[in-house]
Amino acid sequence: MNSAINGVAGSALLTDLYQLTMMQGYFENGMTDNAVFEFFVRKLPGESNFLLALGQEQALDYLTGLKFHQQELEWLGRQTFFTREFIDFLSHWRFSGDVDAMPEGTLLFADEPVLRVVAPIAQAQLVESRIINLLQLQTLIGSKAARVKLCAGERQLVDFGLRRAHGAEAGLLAARAAYIAGFAGTATVLAGQLFDIPLFGTMAHSYIQAHERETDAFLSFARAQPHNVVLLIDTYDTEAGAHNVVRIASQLRAMNIPIKAVRLDSGDLAEHAKKVRHILDQGGLSEVGIFASSSLDEYEIRDLLQRQAPIDGFGIGSRLTTAADNPFLDCVYKLQEYAGVARRKLSENKATWPGRKQVYRVLNRAGHLQHDLLTTLEDSQPGYALLAPVMRQGQRLSSQRSCAEVRNYVREQLKLLPPPLRRLQKSAPYTVKITPALKRLAEQVDRRAG
Repeated sequence: MNSAINGVAGSALLTDLYQLTMMQGYFENGMTDNAVFEFFVRKLPGESNFLLALGQEQALDYLTGLKFHQQELEWLGRQTFFTREFIDFLSHWRFSGDVDAMPEGTLLFADEPVLRVVAPIAQAQLVESRIINLLQLQTLIGSKAARVKLCAGERQLVDFGLRRAHGAEAGLLAARAAYIAGFAGTATVLAGQLFDIPLFGTMAHSYIQAHERETDAFLSFARAQPHNVVLLIDTYDTEAGAHNVVRIASQLRAMNIPIKAVRLDSGDLAEHAKKVRHILDQGGLSEVGIFASSSLDEYEIRDLLQRQAPIDGFGIGSRLTTAADNPFLDCVYKLQEYAGVARRKLSENKATWPGRKQVYRVLNRAGHLQHDLLTTLEDSQPGYALLAPVMRQGQRLSSQRSCAEVRNYVREQLKLLPPPLRRLQKSAPYTVKITPALKRLAEQVDRRAG
């Protein structure tokens, strides 16, 4: 991962303690065979009818070249958990495994493996915590952003969420996920640099308050940002602010400075937007757009559009970047095979399907999703396979795709959704069929366990 995101993001110590204590157990007991782990989501959150699998690019970057540095080894050696022999083993540790994954941005449903790691067990075990950490965040945020996009249609959407994100990396990766899901851009400047995401920004209420008069603030900002004139009009009185925009329009026109939009950030956005639209139109500013913010999400946008609010774009912040309605995914990274033998967890309400798996996707005649098939890796099925090799012996098989490339792929993926899955309310679950081959393997594993 780009070190500019976070200086410690690629550290081998960015893991849970039990990963290291288990590794020492494997080491002392001579357990060096290959293990197979798969990351998947147990169930979709809240009202979601689909997810977008995101974060694979960052996961692969993390695995590439991962190692323990000398100062990390020295610190571990001072802890009471580990032997000197184990610390010496870690000094030579590298990730040299294989990874198969869905293409980033693929539509995802419950129980479907997004990513599979095949590596000596001490390697595959260590990376669990960080892989979950990376895949969960962007899958969660990107999937919510996609719901916002489906609701907003062609209206402009901008990520405003950095200040409420749970840390710097979360804010940056949320901006990436939202852009990939269809947002026009972000207000987070570093995300623009790192991921080549278009930047958008307006002004804060403090800028208005710092001037003696609202019109002075509008004029000074327009002179300073002649190609980015979006004026925040609700610092004092929203409709009065709209009249002030009309009042200064002729002065700006004389300076060849166009007003792009006004922004609403408080109160009843639908009612204010209707009144402001009337004021602007009456003042000869029908070309000036209305942009709204203020704790928005897909549900708020749906309600605004149902009320026929004349809003052309939305800034989405806190509720998106924190995934406020469903702030985590029920996702896991589970052992499916060790030493060539399929394994299965049978815990109550948490049973897994064993072995290395593949997902086949079948479309109907309209080109929409019909059903998926979850099966063993060797069992070919109708449709097209979703998981493909992306890393062999610790080396990526292709260069990282740009955000623009993944964004285009997501646009095509969302077209596959049938109407029921595009709705904000919960529909009947999408069908993921378990094949006879996978059921037989599960029965074999259960008999062995019994």
